[in-house]
Amino acid sequence: MKALNALRLLERSILIFLFLAMVALYFASVVLREFGGTIASDFAWIEEAVRLMSLFLVFLALGLALERGKHVSITNMRDALPPRLRRPLLALIDIVGLCFSLYLAWLALELVQFVMKTGQRSPTLNIPMGLIYLAPVAGFLLLGLRYGLSLFGVIDRFTAQQEAEA
Repeated sequence: MKALNALRLLERSILIFLFLAMVALYFASVVLREFGGTIASDFAWIEEAVRLMSLFLVFLALGLALERGKHVSITNMRDALPPRLRRPLLALIDIVGLCFSLYLAWLALELVQFVMKTGQRSPTLNIPMGLIYLAPVAGFLLLGLRYGLSLFGVIDRFTAQQEAEA
């Protein structure tokens, strides 16, 4: 549990940092465009940086959102089932989610490797585009981790979801 709590803290810290950095950079970009005159063109990279941060923000939040019951789900059938039928259904949902997340992470990793081989770089930041494609890899691995933890009873994401709905 200590490792999971440390992971949660790390995820939250990264997400908060990314969000605050995005706000600060975008604010600076607006101020520079309004008052900077010709110097504003030197900061065109801010737009791309904010877009990339947004991408990482979304993918890195997948696992935390699942754990907290914030993913969209249809609960009518699940809640109507008796407990002896509900448990296998919840386990099946977790198994499918785990397999799908790991498959998507694998596909994203293949894409990272392909793009890295092309040598493609981002237009204004000049960073390898393959690094940008690491966002889905990390996000789907974190999502798969949460599905696995739910499957083995380490976290109870379905109770968190019911509490969020109440």
